[in-house]
Amino acid sequence: MSNATTIRPEEAAHFGKLAAEWWDPKGSSAMLHRLNPVRLKFIRDAVDAHFGADSRSVRPLAGRRAVDVGCGAGLLCEPLARLGAAVTGVDAAAENIAAAGAHAAGGGLSIEYVCGDVGALGLSGYDLVTSMEVIEHVADKPAFLRALIGAMADDGLMILSTPNRTPQSKWLMIEAAERVGMVPRGTHHWEDFITPPELALILEDLGMQVGQPMGIAWNPFKGLHLSNDMALNYILTAKKAV
Repeated sequence: MSNATTIRPEEAAHFGKLAAEWWDPKGSSAMLHRLNPVRLKFIRDAVDAHFGADSRSVRPLAGRRAVDVGCGAGLLCEPLARLGAAVTGVDAAAENIAAAGAHAAGGGLSIEYVCGDVGALGLSGYDLVTSMEVIEHVADKPAFLRALIGAMADDGLMILSTPNRTPQSKWLMIEAAERVGMVPRGTHHWEDFITPPELALILEDLGMQVGQPMGIAWNPFKGLHLSNDMALNYILTAKKAV
């Protein structure tokens, strides 16, 4: 367990204020609702490949443990639970944890939710570790990734997604999306975005083997979709190097 915190209090407070609207597909988290199916497709394919799961199975994570770090109100935790995993959700905002627990209970899902800094919780042995659109908000990226790795089983799988630091992401995610209200004002700080090579280098320095990243792109015809274009956002896998 680490005494160093990766939480930025102002970021936790910002997202905590949005807790009541997390599950409203037309509210302040509308973009996450659109993003979730795209991420889930990538996750499902990665889980099948890593664990040798049957692609026809509706519960490929049965018998496995998953933790989603920076879980918000559980938008990813709930589908992971439906895929069969015993799920833990971790978030820095107590308001999010309360909203997540209430929503899961209403849907009859048993999910463990924990409020705190992942680096101080002593988590370990998880088959799947996910953290979506979170690393751009933490105080210390290497320390945060080290904590995620510490939560993994030796043969586990990590999946991360985050905005890329490009002119395109600055214009579309901050100048456009926040200006018109698609994303709450102050959600993103472009200078905190991390490029795929930068993220891969940190992970490799921490003893991880990084998979080929996939872009999450947007256009008016397809909306958000998996793509080779990583200018806006990307998602990748990592596992412990042999």
